[in-house]
Amino acid sequence: MKYRLQALVFVFVAFMLGCNEYMIVGVLPDVARDFHEPLSKLGLLVTIFALVYAVCTPIITSVASRWPRHRVLLSLIGIFLVGNSWSALATGYWSMFISRVITASVAGAIISLVMVMVNFTAPRHRRASIVSWVFAGFSIASIIGIPIGTIVSHLFSWRESFWMISLLTIPVFAALLWLLPRDTPQVRSRFKKQFTLLRDQRVILGTSLIVLVCASDYTIYTYIRPLVTNVMGFSYAWLNWILFGMGVFFIIGNKFGGYIADHGGMLTLRWIYIVMTLLYLALGITFQYKWIAALIIGLLCISFCCYGSSTQLMFMDIAESEYPASLDLASSLNAIFANIGISLGSFTASEAVQFTKMSNLGYIGVVYGLLTIVVVFTLANKYQSKNNVHIHLPEQKAE
Repeated sequence: MKYRLQALVFVFVAFMLGCNEYMIVGVLPDVARDFHEPLSKLGLLVTIFALVYAVCTPIITSVASRWPRHRVLLSLIGIFLVGNSWSALATGYWSMFISRVITASVAGAIISLVMVMVNFTAPRHRRASIVSWVFAGFSIASIIGIPIGTIVSHLFSWRESFWMISLLTIPVFAALLWLLPRDTPQVRSRFKKQFTLLRDQRVILGTSLIVLVCASDYTIYTYIRPLVTNVMGFSYAWLNWILFGMGVFFIIGNKFGGYIADHGGMLTLRWIYIVMTLLYLALGITFQYKWIAALIIGLLCISFCCYGSSTQLMFMDIAESEYPASLDLASSLNAIFANIGISLGSFTASEAVQFTKMSNLGYIGVVYGLLTIVVVFTLANKYQSKNNVHIHLPEQKAE
């Protein structure tokens, strides 16, 4: 069926964006040597990417809603190709800085429009599964794209890593040109009116949930390398295998999140984040038992990803039924607030290690976990009461 081909292309779009966003981490030392700049200065490229991503996504998504979605998406993919190729050709720090700003400014809007397309192209009973696969595209980029990019950088140069992404972008663009629907419903309205969605209490609680979960994730992910090698005592040979395993668990978490969205949604997520908080508490106690700690981190990776499909479908459903002018903006909320949460978690972790041992980061995660529990229970009650039904109960597939 055509929607399966569309879903496959959408996953490749997420993979392409994930490689562009995350690959820079693996090649930064090579870029720093080439540009004769300190690694700490090049690290700002990661920070500025997240900041531009969070700021530009809602603006571009809202402004672009005035034109046909398929044309906007293809135009943004073209800009992405220019920005990524510019990174491959960058001659210095500021040249690379501008190229990263260009790609960050459109990346969030691209994935937002993809989510809107999923909403209109996938059968209702398949939406959660396809959304979970699109999110999994980013996880696949972290366990396949980043290592390949790093290997290419070592064997040839870091520039070839970016050229590899540009090479992937061309067939993805061609596939989108062929498969994108041309007639998705749109409601055009004033720019300001599109943001009325953000006043809805369910949306406020949902975005708060995303921020808190991602912040809890990055309390340990920010320092995952020293945690694995220095605190848990694994060798560097084991480090890559553990990072690979984490990526696999992230994919499992995304797919499990799709199942949850079809079987209880927010009602089920309440128990997931109680478990997440208990796992963080156990992690703080068991860091010295490295294999137990590694298993706990794997289970945490699953819990981190479980919210994605449920919140995405919730935002889309609320917008579709009550704020139709805000549908495109609703599709971007996961991406925007995930980046805010990542920034918050990284900042918390970097501040915490100045005052306490790195092995205590698990207890910082407990704090975020407790806040997450309060928010998700409140959200579940609000959403269920507003709709007077269970959230995302599985629908019967048409015979």
